[in-house]
Amino acid sequence: MNVGAAHARVLTQPQTRALVERLRSAGRRIVFTNGVFDVLHPGHVRYLREARSFGDALIVGVNADASVRCNKGPGRPINPESERAEIVAALEVVDAVVIFGEDTPAAIIRLVQPDVLVKGDDWPPDQIVGRDTVEARGGEVILVSVEQGYSTTSIVEKVRSTYGRSRTAPSD
Repeated sequence: MNVGAAHARVLTQPQTRALVERLRSAGRRIVFTNGVFDVLHPGHVRYLREARSFGDALIVGVNADASVRCNKGPGRPINPESERAEIVAALEVVDAVVIFGEDTPAAIIRLVQPDVLVKGDDWPPDQIVGRDTVEARGGEVILVSVEQGYSTTSIVEKVRSTYGRSRTAPSD
């Protein structure tokens, strides 16, 4: 996939609504999940691959930068929203990415109205945002295992402790 193809799969909210209408009219089962996806790692890739297995199309909500700062603190995100969205959209299992600015994905889940909402099993079922929306239309919420040993927060802390905040890390 070329860079242009990945960019084409990063949609605005109106474009996402139109995609959902096309998918639904074609009888496709729509899966939705969301996250920050700040420093993409194998745990993310495996999670998204499993999420995609529950339907015909996977739409991923990516938190906007302000939303990340609110949820993760002032030192995050490491990568800006446009780049995080582009990287996630470049994954073969992802059909579309939409950036959302709210602190929770409730509004974007109401927009997408997915058939399946996927979250990591580190979320208590009664605290899953959007569960009510999905179940009200007959959809299901599926919890998938979170792969141990992978965490953006731990990766960021490791880099900061190894290279310090004032020194720069070696270039790639």
